[in-house]
Amino acid sequence: MNATRTLQDSATMLDRNIRRTLRSPDTMIMTVVLPVMILLMFVFVFGGAMDVGPGAYIDYVVPGIILLCASFGASTTAIALSTDVAEGIIDRFRTMAIARSAVLTGHVAESVVRNLITSGIVIVVAVALGFRPTTDPLRWLGVFGVLAMFVFALSWLAAALGLVARNPEAANGFTFVFMFLPYVSSAFVPTSSMPTWLHWYAENQPVTPVIETLRGLLMGTPIGNSWVLAVLWCAGIGLVGYIAAGALFRRHTSV
Repeated sequence: MNATRTLQDSATMLDRNIRRTLRSPDTMIMTVVLPVMILLMFVFVFGGAMDVGPGAYIDYVVPGIILLCASFGASTTAIALSTDVAEGIIDRFRTMAIARSAVLTGHVAESVVRNLITSGIVIVVAVALGFRPTTDPLRWLGVFGVLAMFVFALSWLAAALGLVARNPEAANGFTFVFMFLPYVSSAFVPTSSMPTWLHWYAENQPVTPVIETLRGLLMGTPIGNSWVLAVLWCAGIGLVGYIAAGALFRRHTSV
């Protein structure tokens, strides 16, 4: 099957997954309402107690909120793919004249689109609440590029977890680590405020360099080598997820 046909099939699967998302109240709540509620909670409930140095807390926390929402979004991908397996949709696709890889790429592409839209909504609401990024059009492109890279990598890993899970509930449990990582990072407080052992972990886990890169692009803070680490982490996570998801999907679709 040629590349053009594979691309067309992937676009069809992307359209199918977008339509399913729009028709799912639970997914829409996770996509739109929950991220905004999390933003409001951190700004108005915790913000007054946080000391993150010069500048308003909302300027510090928005990059972390965006990454946290992306983590929630990736877990939705795992659940959706696991649901397809549980309901037998994957077996039906196997009997059709479509590229098998299109099923996975359709889920991952939908996750990227959905999470970029969610990030845009969070940023718009944050600006209305007082968020004041000091960036330019080129850096805005960098912000959404980094986000797309992070979501793309996390979505492939989520796809693998969705395929290995026995049911959608298990898939949701497997992706809990996605939602936990941003909390133990520089997302909500500086890592220097943490105990020594936790500070080391927070500094060397995948989410922190991505957040510091986003924060630097949005607020003009020093990025240093964070962008290099962010690219390496995303490339590694994406590669592992892609290989694992491909192998698991072939097992599910083998005759």
